[in-house]
Amino acid sequence: MIYCFISGQKLQPFQTVNLSETVGPLFSLFRDEEHYSDSSPDRCRTCAVVGNSANLIRSHYGAIIDNHNFVFRMNHAPTKGYERDVGEKTTHRAIYPESAVDLENSTHLVLLPFKVLDLQWLISVFTTKNITRTYRAVKPTIKANKDKVMIINPEFMRYVYESWLKKQGKYPSTGFIMLMLALHICDQVNVFGFGASANGRWYHYFDHSHHQSVHAGVHRGGVEYDVILKLEQQQKIRMYRGW
Repeated sequence: MIYCFISGQKLQPFQTVNLSETVGPLFSLFRDEEHYSDSSPDRCRTCAVVGNSANLIRSHYGAIIDNHNFVFRMNHAPTKGYERDVGEKTTHRAIYPESAVDLENSTHLVLLPFKVLDLQWLISVFTTKNITRTYRAVKPTIKANKDKVMIINPEFMRYVYESWLKKQGKYPSTGFIMLMLALHICDQVNVFGFGASANGRWYHYFDHSHHQSVHAGVHRGGVEYDVILKLEQQQKIRMYRGW
């Protein structure tokens, strides 16, 4: 059984009929290949997972971030105008239809499919461009390199939700899913822009009006942050707190 998340609810099964009808066109359009399986004792792939926390403001982490082999960013987080603090390099950007943005030709589009319609939207982006709405209006197309499209298996998202978060919250945040992905494919993982700002508030470095409690909304930021702190204590990752 393959599961997905839908807005306002917990894990729900993908509709099997719609999924089977979608998989064929999906694999005919995008490369079905194994990524990053080249591990060896001599390899050291460095990865920066860059969250959107306001603790990046005045951090001057930009050059450090850009020095990594891979730089993961989430949703529509901008780099222009924030280069000194967040860098400008983006090798992988995780999105879903509602957070889609135009990408550089060298950037991997990493889709997090929370519903079958997300997969259908991805196909539409590069073909008919006819899907303009999910549960709200979405971009019918974006600039992106079709040969660099990656799709996160919903089973991986369920694994993160159940094994790492113990089913707390509605579903994992995009940033937390990408951190777990980085741990699977990177030799050294450095984390930037996660957690609250220096004043204890949770908002984005590019949107000071977006305030929320650590326990509010569909994610459990406090639970995710505790897991991240444990990973740091175990020396699995390094945290850059920004303040």
